[in-house]
Amino acid sequence: MEPVNDQRIYSNRYQVTHLIARGGMAMVYRAQDLLLNRFVALKILYPELSADPQFVERFRREAQAAANLSHPNIVPVFDWGEDNGTYFIVMELIDGQSLAALLSQSRTLTPARSAFVIAQVASALGYAHRSGVVHRDVKPGNILLTSDGQVKVTDFGIAQAVSTEDNLTQAGLVMGTATYFSPEQAEGAAVDGRSDVYSLGIVLYELLAGRPPFMGDSPVAVATMHVNSVVPPTREFNPSVPSDLEAITMHALEKRPDMRYQTADEMRADLIRFTEGQPVRAASRNGAFFGDDATRAVAAVSGGERTQAVPLMVGPRTDIRRRRDNRGAIWSVVAVIIILLVGALAYVGLKSSNSGAVSSMPDFVGQTIANAQQTLNNDGLILGSTKLVSSSQPAGTVVGTDPKAGKKVSKGQAVSFNVSEGQSTTPVTVPDEVGQTLSNAESALATLSLAYTVQFTAGSGTNQTPNTVLSQTPIGGSQSRTGKTVTLVVLNPSSTFPVPSLVGDTPSQAGATLGAASLTPNSTTTSQCSNSVTSGDVVASNPAAGSPVKSGSTVTLILSSGVCNVVVPNVVGDTQANATSQLKTQGLTGSFADGTISQCLTYSDQVINQGDAPGSSVPFNSVVPLTYCPALPG
Repeated sequence: MEPVNDQRIYSNRYQVTHLIARGGMAMVYRAQDLLLNRFVALKILYPELSADPQFVERFRREAQAAANLSHPNIVPVFDWGEDNGTYFIVMELIDGQSLAALLSQSRTLTPARSAFVIAQVASALGYAHRSGVVHRDVKPGNILLTSDGQVKVTDFGIAQAVSTEDNLTQAGLVMGTATYFSPEQAEGAAVDGRSDVYSLGIVLYELLAGRPPFMGDSPVAVATMHVNSVVPPTREFNPSVPSDLEAITMHALEKRPDMRYQTADEMRADLIRFTEGQPVRAASRNGAFFGDDATRAVAAVSGGERTQAVPLMVGPRTDIRRRRDNRGAIWSVVAVIIILLVGALAYVGLKSSNSGAVSSMPDFVGQTIANAQQTLNNDGLILGSTKLVSSSQPAGTVVGTDPKAGKKVSKGQAVSFNVSEGQSTTPVTVPDEVGQTLSNAESALATLSLAYTVQFTAGSGTNQTPNTVLSQTPIGGSQSRTGKTVTLVVLNPSSTFPVPSLVGDTPSQAGATLGAASLTPNSTTTSQCSNSVTSGDVVASNPAAGSPVKSGSTVTLILSSGVCNVVVPNVVGDTQANATSQLKTQGLTGSFADGTISQCLTYSDQVINQGDAPGSSVPFNSVVPLTYCPALPG
């Protein structure tokens, strides 16, 4: 962040302190909310755009759409306003970085971590779609990773309510980021939640392959590829991508919307199946996802991460079938029938002449993976999954198969290989990550070249919070080897957990604590007096600390308005000791002054007057003036 010289105060409440980022429509600043004494993100529309009613309306639409979305994986919008012709949005300040920043640092995520991150984004999009909002600009720059491992989706700047019929884009232009366009966006067709699914598939592809599937010398060229070109397999750029995760990615990237996941929730469910080691539905679909004629990369797009307007594609639609002459359709049906008859006759002939449809599994152990795959093809078998295992055999050598050699196999059956990763692994002590955030656990394991997978549990303890490691296998201190996988058990997002104690925290600290626990602080606070908590800090919450809640719940902060008033007791006639004790019980202190000689002729060791009348109300810790006659000498 860059400090700003002009710390302007917007609407007499939000004072900018640092510049966070520059976007396609606005500047994002770190600002202090002077009313609630907390830091927020202030998104300010560029001055040259503030004069354009169309851009102002789009900006207002962003605030309205996002303010209605309350979800742990969506950056909440607190406020929206205008100050001397400048329009702004107030959002939660996220402690972390964008996925785009992480990718620009040449950092990559493991397949398990990629699936976990994208599943959280899919959860946010699924909620938005159910609320009638399509994001339309899903990209790494709009996905934020918090320091405690949470994922937040932001920037509904070009989002459009599904029920809205008016169009805020110029004729002949579509808004978005070309690298992450869906084919229907590039063609200017109507979009729904399935367009966000495609864009999210592009982001997942980039996390796995280290680059997006389509790159060109202009945004128009990239948009054209989304419409017409075949998506290269992720394993063309990263052979270690698991086949199931590749299947999920390619299913999301189908050209036709009706062939993709129909909802973001469906995609999330498949990603969770992958992280839990269960079969994914995308892998069981029929039909090829890609081919050898996949488009190859050319020069990178300049500014491909920036939201921009791109001319509509002119050409054949991918989601609409052309009408055909009825006579052509009849001849097509006749041709299909003839082909089926010929195929059936050929199959009968092959069946009678070839009794080897069922044969014995060849022995591939000791062969290179390339030779084994060629033999599979020659024998009519197909390659299933491959798993890298540590072995004394040379790297790339088959060390086991499923089915094993000699077992009965049928033509077309899938065969899985265990392939040696060589002797490059080294011994390592597994760190103890129980109690750590998922993000910190990932960093610690990556430092030791250990992989990890996430397992969800319903949980039953009182100290369990989301995104925190509850247990692990193998346990901390165990001996393992680099490349091995550690299973991390975390709380299922649908489980309940206790509200953390926030007493004594500042609103900013409480907001960070709630965010780490996947809870959302209410933008509205209440107050009550407190004799133990500093004015402005948190004295309680609603729901109260320890109450069971679910991820995404909203918690209202109750702030201290200062000390409470107490009732002054009547201590006239009491001894000094008794008066001191009574005042202390009420949180008050007595200030004793001796009475005059004439006042004290008839009184001994008594309070004869008090400055604050009995029954009056004074602030806690007040000092009550007392007139006291000491004890008369013996």
